[in-house]
Amino acid sequence: MNFDIADASLANVGKQRINWADSEMPVLASIKERFAKELPFKGHVVAACMHITTETANLLRALKAGGAQVVACASNPLSTQDDVAASLVMHDQIPIFAVRGEDEKTYFSHIDSVLDARPTLTMDDGCDLVTRLHTQRPEQTASVIGGTEETTTGVIRLRAMEIDGALLYPIVAVNDADTKHMFDNRYGTGQSTLDGVIRATNVLLAGQVIVVAGYGYCGKGVASRARGMGAQVVVTEIDPIKALEAVMDGFRVETMAKAAREGDIFITVTGNRDVIVEEHFRVMKDGAILANSGHFDIEIDLKALSNLASGERRRMVKPMVEEFMINGEDRDIKIRVLAEGRLVNLGAAEGHPAAVMDMSFANQALAAEWVVLNVNTLKPQVYDVPREIDDEVARLKLASMGIDIDVLTPIQREYLGSWNHG
Repeated sequence: MNFDIADASLANVGKQRINWADSEMPVLASIKERFAKELPFKGHVVAACMHITTETANLLRALKAGGAQVVACASNPLSTQDDVAASLVMHDQIPIFAVRGEDEKTYFSHIDSVLDARPTLTMDDGCDLVTRLHTQRPEQTASVIGGTEETTTGVIRLRAMEIDGALLYPIVAVNDADTKHMFDNRYGTGQSTLDGVIRATNVLLAGQVIVVAGYGYCGKGVASRARGMGAQVVVTEIDPIKALEAVMDGFRVETMAKAAREGDIFITVTGNRDVIVEEHFRVMKDGAILANSGHFDIEIDLKALSNLASGERRRMVKPMVEEFMINGEDRDIKIRVLAEGRLVNLGAAEGHPAAVMDMSFANQALAAEWVVLNVNTLKPQVYDVPREIDDEVARLKLASMGIDIDVLTPIQREYLGSWNHG
């Protein structure tokens, strides 16, 4: 078995942590149990490019229990938990190609190693695997029956591929399932992002002005939890409807040009690039902290910031905190960037809590099964998660929490399906 991990001796520690996460993921556990009986993935090779964390480990183990040959690599150079990678290799015999802190060359070589397994199903977190497959190995797509995508950023890229006619096989947009984006993006990102900021800096959030760039579900989660910690929250947006929603949720909404002068901590969650750029850096407060929870490290213009603070004016002040001394409008100012501008919740913390990833990865598993079951009718396009899967994940989650809900009576069903009743 080929693999590339940092340290195999970490396997036992990783196994303990994976099992701890498993105890918080009852929905996925129930799906794994069914998969082990039915073997829906027998004969399939699943290639996953995802954050190699304890939660992901339980998804990969569920797929293997379902009969799949599973191979995985990291979807972000800083998100790999080396003990988890070791455990998956040593205890579960799942080939992993991921080392925390790997450089860009290694990152893409790991994706290539996963593609060498000649997958029939793909699971992506940001669309790098799919893009690499389509651009570098298009001949392999003929043997791929479908895939899934976990993130907002990845779905945006996939829909662009579909519009351009470049997408060569069907992919399910798991990110767009209600039981994913309404919970994972909002509650998971909200909590884990602030966890990353606090672990990296130990800064007191109460009383700080926190600027949240983007008010999608991730931004909503970050903003609400920052306010809950006592921060004054400012939201920046380009979408008038989302901006209006932020206002009516009680937040100040400003342009980044104005907010740059006021913020103590900046958190980007837009899925776009160049959200904070040179003109913003120059007017910031001395000691401003910049963090990103969007998928790629392009929301903060790190190249421009590096050009402003070359040589000795750039230094690591503590793990995951890099300080840039630049010329401000009328004085030198220090700007501190967390986790290299990459996902701060994974670079400086442990990512989303297992309890919320339980739903996201249940969607991943069931969506992959849906692709296998419907392979003969699917076309090369982006598909929504079927409503019945979304509802089933929610039902299983509620059941695991011991919560019952009402059901429609026959009379209520008849009323809702009619048009001639007032």
